[in-house]
Amino acid sequence: MTTPDGGATRAAPAMEEGGAARTAPPRKEASRPARRGPADPVRSLMHHHQELCARAVDALEIAAGLEAHGVTDRTAARFRHRDVFSLAEELYARVPRADPASTPAAAPEPAAAPAAARGSRSVRGVLHLLPGAVCVAAVAALASVGAAPADVRTAVGAAGGVLVVLAVRLGVRSGPLRRRHRGAGPRTAGLWVCWTAGYAVYGDWLLRQLLAGGPDLPYAAPRAAVATAVALAFSLAPAAGCAHWFAVRGRRGLAASRGLGELAARVRPLLLATTLLFLGALVALLLGADAVFGDDGTMAVVAAAALGVLLFLARLLAVHGFPEAAATGLASAAALEAFALSLVLIARLPGLPPLGLPVEALATAGGPAAVPAVACTAAALGLLVHGLRALTGACAHGPAPSGPAEAHRP
Repeated sequence: MTTPDGGATRAAPAMEEGGAARTAPPRKEASRPARRGPADPVRSLMHHHQELCARAVDALEIAAGLEAHGVTDRTAARFRHRDVFSLAEELYARVPRADPASTPAAAPEPAAAPAAARGSRSVRGVLHLLPGAVCVAAVAALASVGAAPADVRTAVGAAGGVLVVLAVRLGVRSGPLRRRHRGAGPRTAGLWVCWTAGYAVYGDWLLRQLLAGGPDLPYAAPRAAVATAVALAFSLAPAAGCAHWFAVRGRRGLAASRGLGELAARVRPLLLATTLLFLGALVALLLGADAVFGDDGTMAVVAAAALGVLLFLARLLAVHGFPEAAATGLASAAALEAFALSLVLIARLPGLPPLGLPVEALATAGGPAAVPAVACTAAALGLLVHGLRALTGACAHGPAPSGPAEAHRP
């Protein structure tokens, strides 16, 4: 009290020190709100995929949508989750569901829905067998006009081919072989299918004629591989069955998996088993057709089997959302076959005969069918390797189509 100035002077540093000691923690606390953003990293993802999360029926649908947008397990780790499935579960739990009143209510299913579904499956089965039946009818029609002029035989054969193509197109637009993903895909895919199938029927005869110096057009009469054509036409039915088997078990594997690694471990052996199952059915068809319509040779069976597997894998990839890869595989096989024919023709030019030696050696060793066998086998293996990676994702195994419109669609 007697020395107020001195006391005040001594108290000032104490207050400054105490003030500094008391103000330091608030500055430390003031820096904490800056870390609140990363503390909830999922919030930005919720806003970015708001519609997907709000309309999803379960967490699996969100996982498939996230993977389709490029979110992987490594990306999920940045959001503090072990995998995409765990991240999808949090999004499904945190995002409110969309108002059911804002979405059109599903029409009540009629009491006769099971009977209608059975009828629809029967119609699809008939459609998948239709190409084989039309092909057999075309072969019978050609045999009945065997003594007719060449123009008549050509017209009957062309009409039969067009009908088979239309039947195949109708078969792949229904059931398990129908594409359900948006986007038309490459428009040239149909061209590659027609080329490879046409080569399987007439390619061996054409290559044999080219190697012999022909063909002597327009007098040369093309010889079709009838057994191969019939077997490939009938193979649409086992292809649909195998595709359905793969789709059903793929969705079950997706529902039972807790991560992308576990899903891939389930789908890879499933894809291999499905391919082998279809291959076995196709070989049985080829051997049966050879017994009925005449033997085209062992190498012809190998070439037709390789083409059938190629077409099956291409359709399977297209059905599950990868039409570009399917078209690339088909285009590769068509390019190899066209390249082999071109080498034989180029070898006729002066100074270029050595260019045709590889094709000639291959045809001499295994017959003309060795060329499509090599081309289709290489392309099929490429699609199989790609499928083992592409078809193991969640986005490749969407929910089964449902609803009255789909249930009654053939």
